[in-house]
Amino acid sequence: MNEAVDSGNDVRWVIYSRAFFGLMQRDMRVLSREIVPFLIRVAMNPLLFLFVFTYVMPHMSGGARMSPVAGLAAAGGSGGFGTVLLPGLMAVAIMFSGIAAVALPLAQEFGVTREIDDRVMCPLPIGAVAIEKIVFSGIQSLFAAAVVFPLAYYIPSTPVLAHVSSWWFLIAVLVLASLLAGALGLTIGTSVQPKQIGLIFGVVIVPITFLGCVYYPWAALQSIKWLQIGVLVNPIVYMSEGLRAALTPTTGHMPEAMILAMLVFFLALLTWLGMRGFASRVLS
Repeated sequence: MNEAVDSGNDVRWVIYSRAFFGLMQRDMRVLSREIVPFLIRVAMNPLLFLFVFTYVMPHMSGGARMSPVAGLAAAGGSGGFGTVLLPGLMAVAIMFSGIAAVALPLAQEFGVTREIDDRVMCPLPIGAVAIEKIVFSGIQSLFAAAVVFPLAYYIPSTPVLAHVSSWWFLIAVLVLASLLAGALGLTIGTSVQPKQIGLIFGVVIVPITFLGCVYYPWAALQSIKWLQIGVLVNPIVYMSEGLRAALTPTTGHMPEAMILAMLVFFLALLTWLGMRGFASRVLS
């Protein structure tokens, strides 16, 4: 009897695995057909920001006085503002790519056509379909970070002081941050109505980006204590600080143990919220 039950469980897991990777393969094929728009979406914002603030303005006469970020250059040591920006812009690319890979498609799938019904008809639990979306968005986010890195490293006119302090820590931060971005996208995509998804980017995404220690280290907020404490509820802070600790350890950053702990905490919280919202929207 037990052998029959075990055999049935094995068959079920084989079916689940094939269905899961089938969904992944389908999404990969769709992405491969849209690879050029994906690259443009990922690279355009950091490319323009880097070109203007770390290349054009330093070459302008009096650029140091005109630049609103000149005062932060000291945080990057001799590498200047480019060193501060490298991990922050990678974090932004991870976040935007992860959210766009989940929240925007969900707005269409939960729309009038209810395309999500076709997806959940595959032989998988509803929660596993949500997990597949997070994993697939995580893969896109990792790719986005890889695209942004050479831009943020080579465009600044001053040398960027990047040095990997620990490859294991860097890999852990990249994986956790990428999955966290997907979980955030799932939570957003299942919490708002499809017609309001554009509003969320202006009301939620932009503020958490500017308050996510992307363009400045968390330690630089020491003189504004209430803000330094307040931004700790922002998961983007730990993405930026984690990449800062891994890639530019000469700049001030949070303790590594705290970064990993908070990334895991927000990943678990947002995954739970996203899966619950996904199941509710599918079954409604």
